[in-house]
This record gives sequence, structure tokens and C-alpha cells, in this order.
Amino acid sequence: MTSDRPRFRLGFLTHVQGRDDDFARTYRNAQELFTAADELGFDIGWVAQHHVALHGGGLSSPWTFLAHAAARTSRIRLGTAITVLPLEDPLRLAEDVATVDTLSGGRVEIGVGSGSSAVEYAAFGRDVARKRELTSDHLDILRRALAGQEVGTPGFRIQPPPGDFEGRIWQGVFSAEGAGHAAAGGSQLLLNRAAYGFDAPTDEVQRPWADAYLAAWDRPARPRIGLSRFVFPAKDRRTALRHIGEDVHRAALRMAESGAFPKGLSAEEALRRFHAFHGHPEEIVAALRQEKVLPVATDLIAQFNPAVVDHDAAVRALELIATEVAPALGWAPAHTADPAPAGV
Repeated sequence: MTSDRPRFRLGFLTHVQGRDDDFARTYRNAQELFTAADELGFDIGWVAQHHVALHGGGLSSPWTFLAHAAARTSRIRLGTAITVLPLEDPLRLAEDVATVDTLSGGRVEIGVGSGSSAVEYAAFGRDVARKRELTSDHLDILRRALAGQEVGTPGFRIQPPPGDFEGRIWQGVFSAEGAGHAAAGGSQLLLNRAAYGFDAPTDEVQRPWADAYLAAWDRPARPRIGLSRFVFPAKDRRTALRHIGEDVHRAALRMAESGAFPKGLSAEEALRRFHAFHGHPEEIVAALRQEKVLPVATDLIAQFNPAVVDHDAAVRALELIATEVAPALGWAPAHTADPAPAGV
């Protein structure tokens, strides 16, 4: 990222996990990450929706969580990466989104996707084989509802009346075809921290997806590309590995059982497969400068998942990202940065 580019936005993403199934503590710690990020100047905080419990928790009801985060913060934007759209009633979802947006003073962004868990689909009585069709149908209804249009039946519009959601609806994709489809619908683009089922590095796999998205975009406003990346800075590489190494290796071995990764991965290969940037901030900055998707991204979204990092270490990592990593790439908190052009 160079100084002649418009200012990029800095975000973080939490999957809301802890070391045990104490959900109260896990959720409380995740809320504190939002308040810490708000104070550090992060532009946006994201949560991911999981109906099937992850190791140490997981968040099934993101909009309830974000309503609470809205009350505890004053500036940071609040988003989902992702809400599993086929499992939602799109009208009810639109009402929740509009309510949190109203309470937060217009700080909401909504990222949607189709999810991948057959168990979740079965639990909600939905056919996983129809996930793409359901995603498209539900997204059309969600868009119209959040645009203040009549939906469901003549004369019905959601309340509270939604704000302007143009440019605030995102889609997570896993192919160039999906990226083109997102652009055609006017969605902003979310790219995951890892590309599953590929041997090539994640950024080499995803750069053509980003290029396909930009090539398909035909609207006046500049599109946004949110690039989620595993970023964990610490005082040195050994310290970083002490916090994340075992978790990442275990997660890779679990994913190998479903065919997402090859079996028998080493710890080092697991970190590569998760496209992990870890170590001293200077090491991370140097590695991110070689990232092939980052030059076309408008949002850098840091996350620690699949590592379940102790709360104090997570807060410290956010501090290092905001004070050392992101500034070296050209970012500054909004209150100190030059105003961004409209639509950026």
C-alpha cells in the first residue's frame, strides 16, 4: 500500500471463541475487544456467525451481540463476516440490521454468505444443496428491505426505516465466479483468510477472484474489497508461535479430515495454509508488502482465528496492529487521517 492510494480501512474479526465453554466470559472478552479497538482507532469490527459451536464457543446471534457492542463504543463500525443468509428470514434479518444501525448512529455493515455446514442446514430445515439459490433469493429480499422498498406484501416496509445501505452490503465468496456474481449484484467483496482446497498460496489463489470482481463492477461508486488475513504480531516470532502455533496446527489437522487441507500437515505447513502473518511487527509488515491481494484491497481485516488467543495477548496484538503494523502500510486512525474520497 502506497501513499498515493486513498486511505484504507483497518478492521478486526473475532469468531468469539474462548478456551472453554464459559460463554459469558467468552462473550464479555469479545465485547472488550470491540471497546479496545474503538479506542485504538480501528475503523470496523467484524463478527462471524456460527450455529454449530466452535471449540470454546462461537456466536450464533451476531446482531444481538453487535447491539451490545454499539452501546459500548462510539465510533467503530460494526459488521458481520458473515451472517449465514440462507438460514435467516431475510425480512426479520433486515429489521434487526436496521435496529442496530439506528441504535449505533448508522455504523452497521452487513456481510452475508451461504455457509458450509450441512449440520446447520439440517437443524434449520434447509436443503444444503440449495444454498446458492437460497442465498440469492434471500439477498434480493434483504437488499430491497434495506433500501426501504415494499417487501413481502403491498404496503409493507420494515421499521425502523433503514438508512442508506448503498455500499454497506458485503458478500463472502470462494471463487472468481462468485466474485463476479457479487459485483453484478452491487455487493462489496469479502475474501477469507485462507483458500481451501488449493495448494498454491492463498493470495495467489484469491488475486484472480479480486480481479474478476473489479472487472465485473459497473457502478459509479468505487467498490470495496475486504481482505481478511491472519495477523498476529508479538515481540518476536517465538512468542507469536507460543500463542498460536498449536491451535493452528490442530485446526489444520481437523480440516484435513474433511478434505479442505491435505492430511499429515506439519505445523509450519499449517501456518502457510492459513496464510498466517506472525512474529515481530516489522516481519509482518515486510510479509504484507508482498501480499498479492492487498494492493487492490480497500479494507484490511485482521483476525487470529483459528488460534484461540488469551484475552490479554489478543488485546496486545490489536495494539501492535494499530500502532506498528497498519501505520507502516499507510494507515492512520480516522481522526488523524486525511478525509477519504466519497464512497471510500
